[in-house]
Amino acid sequence: MKAIVQDAYGSADLLELRDIDRPVPGDDEVLVEVRAAGVGPEVWHLMTGRPYVARVALGLRKPKNPVRGWDGAGRVEAVGAKVIEFKPGDEVFGNCEGSFAQYARAKAAKIAPKPANLTFEQAVALPVSGMTALQALSGKGRPRPGQKVLVIGASGGVGCYAVQLAAMYGAEVTGVCGPTGADFVRSQGASHVIDYTREDITDGPHRYDVIVDNAGLRPLPVLRRALTPRGTLVIVGGEGGTSFFGGMSRGLRAVTLSPFVGQNLRNLISVARREDLLTLKDLAEQDRITPPIDRTYPLAEAADALRHLEKGHPRGKIVLTV
Repeated sequence: MKAIVQDAYGSADLLELRDIDRPVPGDDEVLVEVRAAGVGPEVWHLMTGRPYVARVALGLRKPKNPVRGWDGAGRVEAVGAKVIEFKPGDEVFGNCEGSFAQYARAKAAKIAPKPANLTFEQAVALPVSGMTALQALSGKGRPRPGQKVLVIGASGGVGCYAVQLAAMYGAEVTGVCGPTGADFVRSQGASHVIDYTREDITDGPHRYDVIVDNAGLRPLPVLRRALTPRGTLVIVGGEGGTSFFGGMSRGLRAVTLSPFVGQNLRNLISVARREDLLTLKDLAEQDRITPPIDRTYPLAEAADALRHLEKGHPRGKIVLTV
C-alpha cells in the first residue's frame, strides 16, 4: 500500500511516499481503508518530535510508527477477534494512527460511525479538533447562556469548533485571529472579533467568563487579566514554549496556581473517546456544528499540507484525500 513515511524527526522535507506492507489489526482494532486524513498540530508534533519530552512516548531517537497521521475517515476493511461494534463495509471516523496511508489500524474504542450527512473529507475534520474543543468547553469550562467567552486562535481547527460550540451553548463569543480571518470567525458564530495585530485581549473593559487559548503565546498573567475573578481558563495543547517542554510548562504553571486563586486554570491534553465522537456525530447530523475545511491535498502532497499548516494560518482544517 502507499503511505507517507518518515524515518527521522524533522521538517516536512523528510516525508516520503512509499510502498509498505498493509498493517494487521489487533484483537481490539479495526483495519480502515482510509479515504481522508486530517492534518493538524498533532501531526506536526509527531513529525518534528517536539516538544522533546513527547519522545518518551513517540520514540526517543526516531518515530516508533514511521507512518504519519492521526485523524482518519474511511471504510472498515477487517475487524479484530474481539471487535463486535463494527463490521467490514462500515463507514467510520476517528483516531487512526498512521492515517496518511491507504490503510490504517484503529482502536475500536477510538472510532465511531461516520456522520451520515458528511463526506469523508468533512468527517475527518472533526475528530481531534472537534473532540479538543468539546473537552475544553466541558465541566466548569462549559459556558452558560449569556456568559462571555474568548477563543484565542479562533480561525484554526480547534478554535473554529470552540466558537461554534460556545455560540451553540448561548454564550457571547469573541474570537481572536489575524487580520484576514475576521469574516470566517464571524461565520462560525462569533459576535465580536479581535485582530491580534492591532489589539490586545486586555484592551477595553471586557473580561471573560471562559477563555480557550489555542495559540500558546500569551503569558499566563496576561490571560488571567482578561478573565473574570471567578472565570475559567483552558490552555489547549502544548504550543509555544521551549523546545524541551513546549507550551506544557505554561499549562503546568496554570494548574499549579489554580488552587490558590479564585480563577479555574486548566491545562487540556485531549483524549480520543468514542462517546465524544458520537456527540460530534449527533451535532453534525443535526446541523448544529459544521466542519470547515481550509484546503484539501492528495496523499502524495502531504509535505505541502504540513508546510501550509506551519506557515499558512489555515481557516479550519487541512485534509488529505487518499
